[in-house]
Amino acid sequence: MSLAADSAPSPSSDSSSHDLASASSQPALKKFLRPLHLWAIAVGLVISGDYFGWNFGLKETSPFGMLIAVLFVTVMYVCFIFSYTELSTAIPHSGGPYAFARRALGPFGGLFAGFATLLEFVFAPPAIALAIGSYVHFRMPMLGKIQVAVLMYVVFAALNCWGVELAVTFELFVTGLAVFELLLFFGICGPHVKLSYLLTTPLIPKGIPSIFAALPFAIWFYLALEGVAMSAEEVVCPARDIPRGYIAGLCTLVILALGTLICTSGVTSTENLTQDESPLPRAMATVLHQDHVLTHLMVYIGLFGLVASFHGIMMGYSRQVFALSRGGYLPAFLSHLHPKRKTPIWAVIVPGFIGLLVVLLDKTEQAISLSAIGATLLYVVSMVSLLVLRKREPQLARPFRAPLYPIFPLTALGLASVCFIAVLRSQPRLGMLTAVLFGLCTLYYQKVARHRVLSTETIP
Repeated sequence: MSLAADSAPSPSSDSSSHDLASASSQPALKKFLRPLHLWAIAVGLVISGDYFGWNFGLKETSPFGMLIAVLFVTVMYVCFIFSYTELSTAIPHSGGPYAFARRALGPFGGLFAGFATLLEFVFAPPAIALAIGSYVHFRMPMLGKIQVAVLMYVVFAALNCWGVELAVTFELFVTGLAVFELLLFFGICGPHVKLSYLLTTPLIPKGIPSIFAALPFAIWFYLALEGVAMSAEEVVCPARDIPRGYIAGLCTLVILALGTLICTSGVTSTENLTQDESPLPRAMATVLHQDHVLTHLMVYIGLFGLVASFHGIMMGYSRQVFALSRGGYLPAFLSHLHPKRKTPIWAVIVPGFIGLLVVLLDKTEQAISLSAIGATLLYVVSMVSLLVLRKREPQLARPFRAPLYPIFPLTALGLASVCFIAVLRSQPRLGMLTAVLFGLCTLYYQKVARHRVLSTETIP
């Protein structure tokens, strides 16, 4: 069944087409971002995955099994990001994956990609907010986890509504602190790593299936990295700056992911690390002491890593909602920009209310799994879009081309499909929920949004 059921974009709509964002009839975001900002956004979007989330994979498998899962996912993301960067530079649009799929696969393809992106980006922040609450509660038990999580939504929704310069500058600052703290953590815990913790007997007690069960949590080390593409319209020179920022961010995250896994699971038992959303302070407490000044530092500065991702993903989902609204898929008021600050205020606030409802349910693992379902669906449809565009529009200007084409995109497509199946096997009920939500979105599209979508300009 073709996703381009409604209509497919013409091959002639290549680089000669004018940019959708610059059309006088469309709201446009302010250009501000450079490679350092993109590095900060890339690392900041993801770095909370080093501080929590991945540790729940240790409930499914051994540390060695988790290492295999992380290496599997790392290969997928390397192939994916190098391929995805081609799309991001060829079609620099705030819709990111929605824009790529709409141009390659037609309006229904854009709907599918937009839904997958929202599933990932709307359900990831509640998990991170709950982790922030857990870190604060670890040090100050008088403060409730959920109350702190709600406060995070209020504060950072206001920051994202205030202005992009302030928001991105803040992202750069907290990301730098978070990276520094992880390097400090490696320096303290690295010398205390014991092979007996990493190489258990047997190596994988629950067998190969346990590795697949851990894949959704391994994805958390990199989840939301593709969100950089949603800031493309705000980049000063997308053709030059996006590859530099993306690749630098990816290299940083690979080093941090492997270092975090080894230095954390190599110093204490998996039972200790899987108690809650604060594995790094627990690992530090076994090496030093819970009341040691550096353990406190891990809690306090560790919050910056969580905040960087929370804030960055909130920026990402606001741009995706803004783009989907501008393209006709969502109600028009969601693409309204503040007249002075040029920020998509309703695209920040409305998904924030959905996130608050998830926070009140206090289901971190389920929120992570829903995000992973959305992410893997997004990776699949994005790689299909790349393959289709290469064939249909060979003359499209591509400032960056995926290396070793078609090996990289096909590898990313295959590994993402395996990860998607793994997530569904581990959380079949969430798979059913995803199907129901997509059914509702399709119904809304057919009954309400379709005529508006088809009347908007195609993706340039």
